[in-house]
Amino acid sequence: MQNPRYALVAYLKNPAGEFVENLRRELHPDLPHLAAHLSILPPRPLQGTESAALQVLERICGAEEPFEVTLGEVETFVPVTPTVYIRVDAAAARMSELHSKLNTEALAFQEEWSYIPHLTIVKMSGEQLAQAAFQLARERWAHYSGSRRILLERLTFVREDVREGAPNCWVDLAPVLLGRRLVSQ
Repeated sequence: MQNPRYALVAYLKNPAGEFVENLRRELHPDLPHLAAHLSILPPRPLQGTESAALQVLERICGAEEPFEVTLGEVETFVPVTPTVYIRVDAAAARMSELHSKLNTEALAFQEEWSYIPHLTIVKMSGEQLAQAAFQLARERWAHYSGSRRILLERLTFVREDVREGAPNCWVDLAPVLLGRRLVSQ
């Protein structure tokens, strides 16, 4: 069995998150359901134990105050990858700073691409499909009337489920609260 990857995410349990989840199901109905989330640390192997990673998260996140981000426009990573996403506008630099602080010790990882704060809508199987999804997502997002602001205060440390037949499945390991010195397991 392969080693699992780990990530730190902020789930969007609000109207914007619901909008993205519904749009994802429409654009790519055969994808497994993934909760809408902002990745603070994209998937990575650990450089140590889960316990060591949690200690890093507790120490660094406990010293960071909660902050608000604002979602911007729909964009795509084509031609690098056929992914359609919503860019984080306000506080993107703060997310990048937190990402940099956390990319250390047990959580250190040399990522394939530069970290860009965003909310993934969908990853398609090819560039043409991604371009079509991008056009539709851009039109729908332009008509979205809900709040585009998200308070980041509760993050979740997750582990990839590497069992046979469980692709794209992630298990919540622990809540990670910004501005608090407590990480429960």
